[in-house]
Amino acid sequence: MSRPRHEDGTMTATGARTGRALTAVAAGMVLLLGSVRALRTRLALVRVTGSSMSPAFADGDRLIVRRTRHVRRGDAVVFRNPMPAVERDAHLEWLVKRVAAVPGDPVPEEVRAAVGAPPGGRVPPGSLVVRGDAPRTQDSRHFGYVPASTLLGVVLTVLRR
Repeated sequence: MSRPRHEDGTMTATGARTGRALTAVAAGMVLLLGSVRALRTRLALVRVTGSSMSPAFADGDRLIVRRTRHVRRGDAVVFRNPMPAVERDAHLEWLVKRVAAVPGDPVPEEVRAAVGAPPGGRVPPGSLVVRGDAPRTQDSRHFGYVPASTLLGVVLTVLRR
């Protein structure tokens, strides 16, 4: 796009405004792209498959997840499935469960056998105990502690399907 110029090379007022507008649009696009990039490093979008977290999350819901390893008891978290690939569905690479105990908490009685903890045992550093909200679900009662290093993050909100 050419800008109208006078014989002496100066731009007309219209050309100057157009130039400033284009500069502002370009700067806005740079800021927007930078913001999107920053959000992607801090947030993730995960789709729920199954009913293990019903009624909190239903099959097909999408979850906005804040990428972090800092969790509290009661948080819904997304983490890498600890079950070996040959023992699980191929599409279940990530799981969503609720944190039942954090490092230093007493190991819940119903999980003790799966983790080999004695009565009064504590959750070790770097480990979490997770439970599904639904009565029948695969969780720490079946696969033991979840390494905190496998966390994707904490669920911030749900987008209903």
